[in-house]
Amino acid sequence: MAKYRAIPPGYMTVGDIAKKMGVTVRTLQYYDRKGLFSPSAESEGGRRLYTDRDLITLHQILSLKSLGFSLEDIRGRLMSLNTPNEVAKALTEQAEEIRQKIEQLSSCLTEIEQLCEEVLQMQTVDFSKYADIIVNLQMNNEFYYLIKRFDSEMLDHIRRRFDRESGLRFIERFNCLSDELLRLQTAGIPPESEKCQAVTGQYWALIEEFTGGDMSLLPKLMEFGNATGAQNQVEARQTAVNAYLERAMEVYFSRLGASPFEEVAK
Repeated sequence: MAKYRAIPPGYMTVGDIAKKMGVTVRTLQYYDRKGLFSPSAESEGGRRLYTDRDLITLHQILSLKSLGFSLEDIRGRLMSLNTPNEVAKALTEQAEEIRQKIEQLSSCLTEIEQLCEEVLQMQTVDFSKYADIIVNLQMNNEFYYLIKRFDSEMLDHIRRRFDRESGLRFIERFNCLSDELLRLQTAGIPPESEKCQAVTGQYWALIEEFTGGDMSLLPKLMEFGNATGAQNQVEARQTAVNAYLERAMEVYFSRLGASPFEEVAK
């Protein structure tokens, strides 16, 4: 490290660079002790001296730190910055990291705003339901709105039956079948057609999987299925599917000669 009797042109003291970058001198001294950000030179009186290149390196450090990286992680990410390509690569990587962070924060903000809306609609304090809503928002489960309509018994059943992974798989299959039913309905395919009845059979198998054989849950599922006053596009779509599916189910069970819905009603 070069030593100078006085501060030469092009060099900054630790106080200068701290002021420029909005950090404390103590922070820069700490980074120096950690071997992360050392001065380029030193005066004979022991004053640390920095260059504009050091300022760029510090900008890397502070940017990565704001993204949540540890000092150890940052040390492995710092580049030498000896060529324009290296500088450009470092800035490009920083930009991508920041872009990802923005997406994460945007997603978090959306979840908080949606949760706030749901809490106000529920009008009661129920931390168990709040937790379920948060988990399903993070899963991007478009049917999370049903949670506020489920009672404790139904929610407990869902928690026992599904974990995050199996829940996501179930939702994906449910969506595929709902989309197919909506496609058949839009195409004017009658509920009694073989195509519709084949999909209806798969839909019923999915209901049996959901209930785990507990047919006492059917009345609650019917209640949710018959709910009116769609509040979003997902509910509106499912309302349309249910109207078509109801007739298809009647045909399906009439051909089987027995209806579990009628049995439960008894």
